[in-house]
Amino acid sequence: MAAIEARGLVKTYGSGEKQVRALDGVDLEVPEGTVLGLLGPNGAGKTTTVRVLTTLLTPDSGSASVLGLDVLREPQRVRERIGLSGQYAAVDENLTGRENLVMVGRLYHVGKKEAQRRAEVLLEQFGLTDAAERPTKTYSGGMRRRLDLAAALVVRPPVMFLDEPTTGLDPRTRIAMWDVIADLVEGGATLLLTTQYLEEADRLADSIVVVDHGKVIARGTADELKTQVGGERLQLVVHDRDRLADAAEILGRLALAAPSVDVRTRELLAPVSGGAKLLVETVRELDNAGITVDDLALRRPTLDDVFLALTGKAAEGAEDSEEQREQQ
Repeated sequence: MAAIEARGLVKTYGSGEKQVRALDGVDLEVPEGTVLGLLGPNGAGKTTTVRVLTTLLTPDSGSASVLGLDVLREPQRVRERIGLSGQYAAVDENLTGRENLVMVGRLYHVGKKEAQRRAEVLLEQFGLTDAAERPTKTYSGGMRRRLDLAAALVVRPPVMFLDEPTTGLDPRTRIAMWDVIADLVEGGATLLLTTQYLEEADRLADSIVVVDHGKVIARGTADELKTQVGGERLQLVVHDRDRLADAAEILGRLALAAPSVDVRTRELLAPVSGGAKLLVETVRELDNAGITVDDLALRRPTLDDVFLALTGKAAEGAEDSEEQREQQ
């Protein structure tokens, strides 16, 4: 059974020449107990999709369901079964961290003692125990993000929507959050995760959907998407910048296509085939030409390569955000 399902979602903002189609027929399906990574440049439609699925936004057309409940016809029942952590921490700044978590539990009709117990567990899990009695307005941005995710877990929802949950966190805290998310899935939860950190999707997602300009442009596992990009890449860093052109000429003869050249980093990158044999041949050719290299590596495509190939943009491209569009 699909825990989350969407068919033909369409949502537009504005009118006339300024009309923006944030969603243009989006289809999604997330089986129970799995993680779907929703990737795309800023403004691609990720947050709009999450808002529709969590009953915060009504689509112009299309249908969606969560645990078999129609998002449009049964919004209250859907809300009772989901957790949501958005891009911006939704906490009461005048309450302490502990009071925020207890309040969320009480709003979900959890008994007072159980709400307090869950608050204690989550404060410990998210490293907020020492700050539990401080007003949230004194928290750093990263602490607020952690508290927001903790609040989404007070009632252990079977379906979670995490909209860029680790944005703004330092690397150590981000990895700790990944462990928490992995534990949720091991416990049977279903997750829809939007992220701009491709390593995050690679590590956490069972399947990935890439959206751009409101359309789904690719879907599959991380390995399947990497295979679509195809082949291996030979990465070469030349010691002497003046020999870049010579190295590019040699690599162009050995590779499947002309290499890309980054003059600033002295790096060349080209699609190749032949594995270790090609690597040995490249070293021999460069040595014969008297070209010294600082680094030489053969690597598979990454999700960054997939993202760039599909969208023509880096993962953290600077487009107008969906928040900005909605305010226009």
